[in-house]
Amino acid sequence: MNITVYLGSSYGNAPAYRIAAARLGRYIASRGDTLVYGGSRIGLMGILAQNVVENGGSAIGVEPRFFVDAVVQYEGLSELIVTETMAERKTRMIEMGDAFIAFPGGTGTLEEISEIISLVRLGRTDAPCILLNLDGYYEPLRAMLEKMVAEGFLPAAVYAKIRFISEIEELDDILP
Repeated sequence: MNITVYLGSSYGNAPAYRIAAARLGRYIASRGDTLVYGGSRIGLMGILAQNVVENGGSAIGVEPRFFVDAVVQYEGLSELIVTETMAERKTRMIEMGDAFIAFPGGTGTLEEISEIISLVRLGRTDAPCILLNLDGYYEPLRAMLEKMVAEGFLPAAVYAKIRFISEIEELDDILP
């Protein structure tokens, strides 16, 4: 299975993010799944990819050419897919994904998982849409989605398909 993970190219302030990125990488490798991610060696992205690869897993990076030109890609990738734009990158990562995980990250991560949530809403994917809610990181987004349900902008049945988890081991209950 290809697991697309959206996460930051920075480390964040909490050491727990680095620890969890390493654990998620080992988890993906232990299942024999393939990581699909943004391709960077920097920040949490690099920690995730390194732990997948060092534990015998496969990692596919999808990077726009301007990042490749800046030489930020992780060198141990099983495959590097180079796109011309960020939009093409996002499309390719969606096309490849069998499950989608948002790790704590910045605006890019939020944009990417928001598109997956929209695809779930439109019935264009039934792939798992998972937010790794470490230390309550995604509680504001959960509250916003619940507000959308309460105000009639998001069906409760769609909201129920968006999974918030606080521990990596909870993936066992979601991923086939």
